Order: sequence, then structure tokens, then C-alpha cells
Amino acid sequence: MKAKQSAPTLAGQMVRLLALFNLWLAIVVALSAQAAALDSSDAAPIRIVAFGDSLTAGYRLKPSEAFPVQLAAALKAKGYNVDVANAGVSGDTTAAGLARLDWSVPDGTEAVILELGANDALRGIAPNVTRTNLDAIVKKLRERKIEVLVAGMKAPKNLGDDYERQFEPIFVDLAEQYGALRYPFFLDGVVLDAKLNLDDGMHPTGEGVGVIVSRILPTVEQLIERVRAKRPVLATP
Repeated sequence: MKAKQSAPTLAGQMVRLLALFNLWLAIVVALSAQAAALDSSDAAPIRIVAFGDSLTAGYRLKPSEAFPVQLAAALKAKGYNVDVANAGVSGDTTAAGLARLDWSVPDGTEAVILELGANDALRGIAPNVTRTNLDAIVKKLRERKIEVLVAGMKAPKNLGDDYERQFEPIFVDLAEQYGALRYPFFLDGVVLDAKLNLDDGMHPTGEGVGVIVSRILPTVEQLIERVRAKRPVLATP
């Protein structure tokens, strides 16, 4: 017959078993948390750059009213962990945007909202020039494996039907060519509403930017899902 174990020995074994269980539980929890972090909004922030002109920069608006800031707030309110950088420069044409692309969109950027072309149209720049510049921008971004959302623009009516026919398809064509997302018209819901525009009749107020954000938000969510799909996911044991 085996000798009866003393109470201290049994207590020691119980303590050891409890410690091993706690260690196992800690490992399981840590691995689960790591897997969830890699595949959820709790991961490192998705880095988005809003790259455009005065409509992105927030012309004559408070910093808190600019498109990138309001967009980031709307996304975070829906639970997305994002960082939206403001790379808008008032007055930029597509040529100016192309010239500063490399330093305006830093390494680590995962998605770009491209909003350029309005100033080209206002200046009557030939649509083929605008197309060439935007093509080069989107091509460079896609070569860097950056997801792109192309925001469309409309030509002023005073430039005539021929200009409109050449200008407006640019955004559709480039999105299709490079597999980018497209939002048909950046100023949708704002452009003809005087209450949502500054006294120049061309730039949105803070409230107008809010309308833009609410309308473009579903497409930006698609952009985020594309980024998430490319991020590595830790396989569960």
C-alpha cells in the first residue's frame, strides 16, 4: 500500500497545478488578443492620406472643420481605428499634386483619398493634361501597394460640352484601369446649396464638409476593408 501523502505535499502540488493553469490561460488569452488585434480595428491605426487641393485642406475653415479631421471623427465614431492625414494644398492643380506626391504621401501610408482636378478645370487646363497627371499619381500609388479612392470632379458648364465630355470620364477610367475605388463627385449634395458654401460659392462651409463626409463615408469604409484584407492575420491554433 502506498504511503499516504502529507498535507503539505498535496498543497504544493495544487499550487503548482494552479500556476501552470494560470500560465496556460495567460498564453491563450495573449494569443487570442494578438490574433484579434491583427484582424480588427484594435490593430495599429489604418493610415489614410487625404491628398487634394483646398477642398481637402479646409480653405477658410477652422482646422477642426477640414475634411480629413471630420472624416477621421466620423470613422472613429463608428469604431474604426484610423489616422487621416491632411495633405491638401489650396490652389493645387494635378501637376502640382504630382510634383509633391512622394513627400506628401509618406512610407507606411495604406490608403489615399485622391481629390484633385477642380483647379485644372477652373483654369481651363486641357483634359488630356489632367488625365496624364492623375494617371501618373494613381500609378505611383498603386506601385507602392497603396489603396486608392478616386474622388470625381465635374467640369464648369461655362467650358462647354466638349470639355465636359473629355474631363469627367477621367476619374471613371482611372479607377477602372487601376482597380481603385471611385466616389462619383466629391461635392455631391453641397455644390448647389448656398447655405453649405462660403461666400465665394466654391468652397464648402464646415457644415458643408460634414455633408461631404456623411456621403462619402460608405466608400471610405470600403477603402478601409481593402486595407484590412491586405493586413496579415495570425492563424489561430
